[in-house]
Amino acid sequence: MINADITFIGQMAWDIVHLHNQQPRTAPGSAVLCGAMAAAKTGARIAVVTRMSPGDDQILGPMRSAGIECTLVPAEKTTRMVVIHRSENVDEREVIQEASAGFFTLDDIPELASAYVHLAGMSDQEFSFDFIKGLTERGYSLSADMQSFVRQVDPKNGQVAFNDVPRKQDIVACLARVKLDIVEAKALTGTDDLSTAARRIATWGCPEVIVTHAHGVLGYVEGKEYYEKFSNASTIGRTGRGDTTFGAYLARRLTHDPRESLKFAAALVSIKMETPGPFSGTLGDVLKRMKERHSAQ
Repeated sequence: MINADITFIGQMAWDIVHLHNQQPRTAPGSAVLCGAMAAAKTGARIAVVTRMSPGDDQILGPMRSAGIECTLVPAEKTTRMVVIHRSENVDEREVIQEASAGFFTLDDIPELASAYVHLAGMSDQEFSFDFIKGLTERGYSLSADMQSFVRQVDPKNGQVAFNDVPRKQDIVACLARVKLDIVEAKALTGTDDLSTAARRIATWGCPEVIVTHAHGVLGYVEGKEYYEKFSNASTIGRTGRGDTTFGAYLARRLTHDPRESLKFAAALVSIKMETPGPFSGTLGDVLKRMKERHSAQ
């Protein structure tokens, strides 16, 4: 059994990131890595269940060093994702999946004693609807990143397209919380207006919807809307923005209300976006940024 406040489920990956007018950078990545590292810095007990090649076990090192309990489900390959930003607009990006560790099965998941379980996928090659339904039948308070379904991989060339999801309402109805960015929100709802998109998604049966975009993060929770601006001085660490935001939000949400949790998440991810890689700051850094933002308002 895994005992943790939050368990993140998703593939680990090698990320090859091409920022506009910069040299490409290869490093361990994934929604799981960014989300779990952010959550762990709050002091919460965090666990990860991931699929990857055992030969790449070393990329779990940073999470283990942060006190995260990691369960590796063996796969033939470790996922490889190429992310290309062809302009300075950080919300416009081309994604190519060069390799995949494959779908999770219910047999991959040990018994979990966790307040929250989060599906942190990178593409539609990780979680089937039957898998999601099976987790809800186990009684978990489940959340998911909708990029796990909107990002659809072309089996011929690995090109990732951002498309609507036929079973989107069924998936969202299984969730206690849902996370997405503005591109994914538009693919699912037909609008890039944050408030309208969040409200539409909430009608599908999820009481807590979190949507990020270039300038901040919106939360729509049980009929109430909250919004927090980001305060980052650069976007060099933009990759993993949404994953980090939601990981921080989930961890803070264990003990705080939605408004406070959103403020905390916006401050943490603002610091993260100023440096490549997962969040490497401290809880003190985040609380200081929150205080600075409050003083500036």
